[in-house]
Amino acid sequence: MNRLLVLDVVGLTPRLLEHMPRLRAVAEGGSRAGLGTVLPAVTCSVQATFLTGLLPRDHGIVGNGWYFRDLGEPLLWRQHHGLVAGEKVWETIRRERPGYRVANVCWWYAMGSTADTTVTPRPVYHADGRKDPDCWTWPPSLHDELVERHGPFPLFTYWGPTAGIASSRWIVAAARDLMPDHDLTLVYVPHLDYALQRFGPDAPQAAAAAREVDEVLAPLLDDAARTGTTVVALSEYGITPARRPVDVNRVLRREGLLHVHHNATGELLDPWTSRAFAVADHQVAHVYVPDPADRDRVAELLAATDGVAEVLDDAGKAEHGLDHDRAGDLVLVAEPDAWFTYYYWLDDAVAPDFARSVEIHKKPGYDPAELFWDPADRWAKARAVAHVARKKLGLRSTMRVVPLDPSPVGGSHGRLPADPADGPVLLCSDPVGLPEHVPATQVRDLLVGLATGVSRPVPPPEPVRASAGRGASRDG
Repeated sequence: MNRLLVLDVVGLTPRLLEHMPRLRAVAEGGSRAGLGTVLPAVTCSVQATFLTGLLPRDHGIVGNGWYFRDLGEPLLWRQHHGLVAGEKVWETIRRERPGYRVANVCWWYAMGSTADTTVTPRPVYHADGRKDPDCWTWPPSLHDELVERHGPFPLFTYWGPTAGIASSRWIVAAARDLMPDHDLTLVYVPHLDYALQRFGPDAPQAAAAAREVDEVLAPLLDDAARTGTTVVALSEYGITPARRPVDVNRVLRREGLLHVHHNATGELLDPWTSRAFAVADHQVAHVYVPDPADRDRVAELLAATDGVAEVLDDAGKAEHGLDHDRAGDLVLVAEPDAWFTYYYWLDDAVAPDFARSVEIHKKPGYDPAELFWDPADRWAKARAVAHVARKKLGLRSTMRVVPLDPSPVGGSHGRLPADPADGPVLLCSDPVGLPEHVPATQVRDLLVGLATGVSRPVPPPEPVRASAGRGASRDG
């Protein structure tokens, strides 16, 4: 068996690769291809496709979250592997090669998988409301070993206003520990995501982040070269400039379609009584419309909304491989310079308390504003320090530092790329003779071939059109 190291370098594109000499060397000594993605081009959906070879209609991961109809709750960033249908790449290999060992270092839906070894972020939620950084591991003993060697998992540099290189450095260090004992090592490297969403891909901070990631990866790449491990580096999506937030839920509320209820925390989305609401996820939004009689009206309303490029109905979802029961009754695709907020309140004075906090599980949609300190609050950082101090003393406290103005966001993703230079890329240290373009659905077979030495042909990509501009048919 050939050992494999698969690096998911989030946001890596041909443009950014120019600033990354160590990763470029992987391709210069091996091979390189443009890489397809899926709609939506977001972490959970694309990773599931890489590992199963299936589209969202089949593996069921229609986004980073969706409305769980059986629970009556919009939920993002779930972690149970059972949500992903389909045979995973290592399970395929094990049918021919029993005993094939796999380590998953921070790829999503890791908990409860059939991987031999797992490391995934998992905070500690104390009974008094405190949240401490931590991770979940399998086997359980690995947790204490990693903490002893590298310190606690740096959760607050993994996401939020203080997100930075420290989390990627910790992940790479853990991968270096695990790779020698495994045949396949999956490693998620998130750092590029932060600068690209904060400042946009053309900002000098984006090039600086690319250089930082390249330096952090260098020791792991050296380990792979020394042990004869084949390196595959890929990305889920490219991030493009997007500075136009679209408040789709507010559009629905003003039309009387979205309902809220009030309690001591502020206004809360009421999915049980709403006739239409959206779960926003970067440049894609799933719109749930329980009564079919309302769908044409909602589709026409949203198609006329500034910043919406497409409204996909059943036919449009099927065309993109997104026709799964978890998907919205309608699916929105943003214009290239736009993205969708989850905001549903009409007055910031009644915004829910979690809106100003880093709360990825309470918010009914993705919130990139969590990457920023509130620029309107000169004391935001001091408030955060005081919040941590109060928590350590056992006092109740809420950290209110996230802006409600989304205008600082500089980049987004989720649409299909219009330019390959802004799309994902695939690098391989093995000169396997990759075609010019590899569809995301064929990554699984490529990995099987590299691992077993039995090549599986990669067919030409199926025609996939980029998301259209305004005026596109809502039939997709």
